[in-house]
This record gives sequence, C-alpha cells and structure tokens, in this order.
Amino acid sequence: MTIDHSLAITLLVTGFFSAFLGLLLVSLLQRKALRRPDSLFLETHGNAEYLFDNKVLIDATPVARNLLPKACQDKTSAWPGLISYLEQKFPGAATKLDSLATQGSLTMGSAEDDSSAPLLLRAEMRGGLTRISVIETEHAGSNTALDPLTRRAIRDELEQLRQISAKAPLPIWRESEAGDVIWANTSYLNLATERLNEDEDLTWPLPKLFPRLPPQTEPMLGERKKILSHEGAEPRWFDIFAFWQNEELQCYALPADKTVKAEEGLRAFMQTLTKTFAHLPTGLAIFDHERKLVLFNPALLDLTGLSPDLLTKRPTLPTFFDALREASMIPEPRNYKSWRNQITDIEEAAASGLYEETWSLSGGQTYRVTGRPHPNGALALSFEDISGEMTQTRRYRADLELGQAVIDAVDAAIAVFSASGVLVMSNAAYSDLWEHDPAASLGSEGSFAAVCKHWRAVSAPTTLWDRAEDFAVEMGPRQAWQDDVRLSDGRRLVCRFSPLAGGATMATFRLEGGDAEGSGFTSSAPCKLAG
Repeated sequence: MTIDHSLAITLLVTGFFSAFLGLLLVSLLQRKALRRPDSLFLETHGNAEYLFDNKVLIDATPVARNLLPKACQDKTSAWPGLISYLEQKFPGAATKLDSLATQGSLTMGSAEDDSSAPLLLRAEMRGGLTRISVIETEHAGSNTALDPLTRRAIRDELEQLRQISAKAPLPIWRESEAGDVIWANTSYLNLATERLNEDEDLTWPLPKLFPRLPPQTEPMLGERKKILSHEGAEPRWFDIFAFWQNEELQCYALPADKTVKAEEGLRAFMQTLTKTFAHLPTGLAIFDHERKLVLFNPALLDLTGLSPDLLTKRPTLPTFFDALREASMIPEPRNYKSWRNQITDIEEAAASGLYEETWSLSGGQTYRVTGRPHPNGALALSFEDISGEMTQTRRYRADLELGQAVIDAVDAAIAVFSASGVLVMSNAAYSDLWEHDPAASLGSEGSFAAVCKHWRAVSAPTTLWDRAEDFAVEMGPRQAWQDDVRLSDGRRLVCRFSPLAGGATMATFRLEGGDAEGSGFTSSAPCKLAG
C-alpha cells in the first residue's frame, strides 16, 4: 500500500514538470516565430525602438518603422525622418541628440500642449551605437485606456492620412516659427534629393527648397516661386499656399511649370503679333469681351492722333469713340447723341462680321473702318487710310466723265466694244441714230453679237454686219475698214470699224449727206476692207 502511494506521488510530480516544460517550450517557440529573423529587438510590438550607428539605421521595431515617413524607410534617410517626427513631439530633441556623445543618455517628455497621450523619449549611446526609444504613457488622471475598436479606427485613419500625404503629387511641408522645415512629405523629399550630389544624403534639418516666407498671420495664396533642381537644369515653378497653425506654417506647393510655359508661349506670341502689327500701315484696335481696349498698334496712333496715355489705360469702346470725336476723326453727325446710341448697333454688326463703313473726315482724309469678331467674344476694329485710293477713283471718274462729254460733242455716232466684245462706251448721237439705250445693254445684251442683231433689225439686208462680227473677234493685227448700209427708212449710213489698243473695236456711223468734216472718213460708194 505504501509502495502504491509513493508511485502515485512520483507520477504526479513527473506529470507536473512535464506540463511546465511543455508550456515553456511552446512560449519560446511562439516568441521565436513572432520575432523577425533579421531583427535585433525581441519586442515586435509596443514601444518604438531604434538602433543607429552614426545616424545610419541598423534596426528598428515595427512600431518604430511605422512612425517614419514612407520616403524615409531606408538606412540613410531614417535619421532625418525620425528627427522630423521627434521635433513635433519633443521640441529641441535634435539639438540634445547631437550632444548625446558627451551626455551619454537622454530622457525627455513630450510637449505639454500635446492633446494626445504623453510620450517619453529615451536615448543612450553605448559602444558607438545609439538606441532611441519612444514610450507612450497613460493620460494623467485617466483610469481607463481606449478600447480596441477605437484604437483600431485611429490606427486605420492614421494609415490613410499617411498614404494620402505620401502619395500626394505636390510638395507639402511644415516650418517652425524659426523657419526650419520640421516635416515634409515624399514629394518634397524627392525634390530635395534631386538637388543633392551623388555623395550626399538627406540630413537634419531638412533642406529648404523655397525662400523664407515672411512672417504673417494672413494665409499666402498662390505666390509663385521657382527652384533649381541641380546646376544647369531648368527651373521648376510652384504656386505656394501657406497657412499658420499653432505657431507653425503649413505649406503647399502646386506645380506651375505648365502654366509658366503657357504664359511664356502666350507672351512670345503676343510679342510676335505686336512686332507684326507694328509694321502694318492699317490701324488696329482689339477690344476684349468686356469691350475694353487690350491691343493696338502704332499705326492707330498715327491715323487717329490719339495719345498713347489714353490707349494704355484700356478705354472702353464708347470712350474710344468719344476720343475719336474730340480729335475730329469721325464724320461729324447731325445728332451726336443719337449717333452715340448707334455704337451698340456698330458693336453688334462688328461682332457678326458685317460692319464696314467709309468715313469722309472734315480734314479731307477718307478712312475705311472695318469690324470683325475675334474668339472669346473679342472685337477688332481696323482703320485704313484710303484717301489716295479715293482721290484716284474720283480722278478716274472725272476722266471718264470728260471723255464721255467729248464723244457726246461729236456729230458722228460712236460705239466702243471691249476685246471681249462688250459695249463699254457710246455717245448721244449713237442713241439718237439707233434708238438704242447703251445703259440698258448689260451682260449678253451688250455684246457685239447682240448689238449687231439690233442693227440688222433696223437696216436693209446686208452682209456688212457678218463681216463686222468677224472683225470684232479677229485675233492679231487688224486694219480699219468702212462700208455703207441702208436703214429701214431708206437713209444711207456709212459705217466704219477701227481697231483700238488692247483688242477693242470702235464702230463709227454717219448718215450720207451729212457734214463729213472731222469724221475721219468719206462716204464714197461701196467700201471695201482697207488695204
């Protein structure tokens, strides 16, 4: 019985130790499975732990890596990323960490105005290696921690905000009141890296890409700045937006390279147009959709006599016309108030491309004014001095009237046909003889064949008109000839056909028995072709 009792006790103790060793082995295996094979830290969650060798990251816990920006995950850029985070929570941490080699250790609390849970910063240097720990403590006076769902929601939201900031296609950064860059997103860091030499790395404080913004309380909206990525490269342009928040400057830089290039292209295009317009003899005035003068050329000043000061002030269309009237550069209307009300009609006509007028000015000049629509509701007015052209037209018209008066004074009936056989001139004697109105002979009715048909109708049958038609269309050198014909009333008519310059033909008719002096031919019996 004693032996059985001892055996039972032995078996019980053996089972207890076996269970204890099994639990210990399982715990070691779980810790080994959770530990990263390449990590020097046993902790895989909880506090943030960093190990640096002269600002080169050797290892960090997963929590510590999550605190670093996405662009500062490698060994060389982790130190600036960590300092950027610490300076926000522990002001002055960068300076104290630089003196860690002489102090040996460091302990700091987070800023008092930090609304989140207080943090504790610990750092020590041993054997040339620097270990930095960020420890979260509980709120003072708080007996309960956040529930797991709340922590998870906060963590998810923080990760989303990190992703948004990291993938933003524009540089975002924060500056302290002293002007130091204390935080930056991936775009800013990439832009800063482009300016570094091949043997340089990002350091703390982060490099300033843009000039120091002046201290102010009002936000900065769209101030344009440029930077050079590296020597010899084209400048990069950005529109800066900045807002003060808790004595820190939150800055955004919107890329403006395309905008700047478009503005430069537009400026160059406008300069080209200006140079082109400067050599035009026609005055040009372009008004925008608000009917304000936006462009003019020197010829407009010469033609209108308006002062450059007036035109550079961008006058409206009515003001522009008022200035022209004061300079006596528009036809003086009988009722100017009524004419000024017609400017709206002029504007509408020009906008549809239908406005064109000839202005006869009191000074003797004559201007052709044309209005044409331009894109985006703009309006262009052109002023052309046609005084010389009008003078020539009037002189030509006077010469025609004089020539007409001369042939009207001739007793013989005269009709002149162009090289194409169209009646272009006749005198009063011709109309009286043939009872034929040349003004009504237009188009085919004024052709040589049509006129010959009329002549045949009022004369006796003869082959003279056929020969006349052949003569009118004959090519090459021609000789004048004459012949006679009987009219329907029995009168005898002497006809003469003479070539003129340019292939024209002149037909001269004179009644037999009339005064032949000055007629240029006689009424001898049947005429033949001259020569």
